[in-house]
Amino acid sequence: MKRLNIILIMLALIGGFTACNEELNVVNPNNQTTYDFGNTEPELQEAIIACYNRIRLEGTYARVGYTLDAVRGDEVWNSSQQWYLDYDNLNSPGTIGIGDEWPWRDNYHVVNRTNFVLSKVDEIDLSDDAYNEIKGQALFLRSLAYYALATYYQTVPLITDYASYSDINTMYAANNTQDEVFDQIEADFAEAMNILPSRDEGGEWAGGRATCGAAAGYLARTLMFRHKFNEAYTVLKDIIAGKYGHYELTADYGDNFKEDTENNAESLFEVQFLDFGTGGTDEEWTPVNISSEASQGHAVESNFASQELGSWGDLAGSPWLYNLFRAENCTDGRLDPRLYWTLVTYEPEYGTYTGLKTAAYPNGDPRSNTIYQQEITETPLSNNAQGGISIAKFTNARNNIYSSITNGLHCGVNLRLMRYSDVLLRAAECENEINGPTQTAIDYINEVRRRVALEDLQVSDFPSADVLFEQIANVERPKEFGCENGRGIDLLRWGFFYDTDRLNQLVEHGYYKRDGTASTEPLTAENADDSSFKYYYKGHEYFPIFQSTLNANPNLVGNSANKNEDNGPVFFEKGYTVRPVVDLN
Repeated sequence: MKRLNIILIMLALIGGFTACNEELNVVNPNNQTTYDFGNTEPELQEAIIACYNRIRLEGTYARVGYTLDAVRGDEVWNSSQQWYLDYDNLNSPGTIGIGDEWPWRDNYHVVNRTNFVLSKVDEIDLSDDAYNEIKGQALFLRSLAYYALATYYQTVPLITDYASYSDINTMYAANNTQDEVFDQIEADFAEAMNILPSRDEGGEWAGGRATCGAAAGYLARTLMFRHKFNEAYTVLKDIIAGKYGHYELTADYGDNFKEDTENNAESLFEVQFLDFGTGGTDEEWTPVNISSEASQGHAVESNFASQELGSWGDLAGSPWLYNLFRAENCTDGRLDPRLYWTLVTYEPEYGTYTGLKTAAYPNGDPRSNTIYQQEITETPLSNNAQGGISIAKFTNARNNIYSSITNGLHCGVNLRLMRYSDVLLRAAECENEINGPTQTAIDYINEVRRRVALEDLQVSDFPSADVLFEQIANVERPKEFGCENGRGIDLLRWGFFYDTDRLNQLVEHGYYKRDGTASTEPLTAENADDSSFKYYYKGHEYFPIFQSTLNANPNLVGNSANKNEDNGPVFFEKGYTVRPVVDLN
């Protein structure tokens, strides 16, 4: 009997262990992994939305991933003299997270998610439309990330196979050359351009999503970075002709920097942020912060706006840019409206414009000296200690929808990454590179100038391609795109860091004062306190790869910034040229 009881107890224990083992092997349907997710169209549609979510991180476009290129340019300086100083001065040692690590980390999150989608899209049964939309968006977003990586870090690992992440031998990838990365970017943008619907065809679906027009615009940008002007010009002319959807300039330049005029007829692609006050309260700065209550705004305003009015006061517009605006008035003698929407300055004239029918605003001029619902009588300081001119773009300074700035990820103005005016000015640049100064090139420029009621340019005023290039590069583009993401990339592709006269010109453009005032006077070596470009180290037109990243990956090597290596010889070996400085006065 005793022996029988022992046997029964043992059987019970075995049965119990078996039951426990079966319980442990039950799959939780609410905890899916990449192995069992993405096998249906609805799941892939969810995955695409997750890809868009990653372009709204701090290292992509919610803050530093956007503003680092602006401060790398000659239109913006680091007025706080803290956070961005090593990137303003172009001499980071490679150990600072803000620029050496964060854009790298966050853009590779975009690459990871888009690679997942691309690994699945050919494996499931989809309609042609669904297949093209899903694959095209994934290709666009992956290339958008690689475009940022290649123009920030120069030589980066090119990972296009999602299976690479599961093997230690391929997960730690080596650098690819910048040309190899751009080859992939070109191929991806070209494919996306050919399979995505246009904004017209996509209807409501296309609002805020990548379309064939967005892919075409970025393909042209990529081609121009590599001086492929003929190929880029073909794409740009097709955009202008409406092949990839209808685009036009908005009547009001300011409509490109407001919450209530987003995804308008001028926008080829913009990063979507929830309008101020409509999101949650959690701030999703990094890839590990994943909250259903995310604020879903950006912190560009916190960098650009005036510290005197409540922002962090990190970045300011250059006095050079301010005086560029003041050098030419509208046909009725009034100030260029782009000054109003680009920089926050007190201008006595604004008080006399309000509500009038002016050349730039025939239905009533919106300009005034009211900032964040406050009437100002002098230009507010960018930074309380150093001074400087605060930046209006992608803030609500001019929109006056609230009276005080809420720092952090709360501003809801969508960041317009590419506008139709860029297509027109790039077309003018390509026409000039191919055929020299022609009426066609001038017409493209004049279309942009007429929107803000500036006098038409005349082709007779530009006797050479060098003269017209100077007008495009250092007058038309900075006034149209001042303090936006992209100027730093322009300086790279034009080779301005590899020519002594051009580098000296950047030094002059970059002059600023740290005297605690919002200085707007023209600055020279004699009356300026400093210039960012005086501290430029060779090779640091790109940002160094973070040293901890290099330490963690034995296959990765430093780029030109890590090595303080001059990129000029390679630039010229490719047959690229730097146009000489021309005095337009």
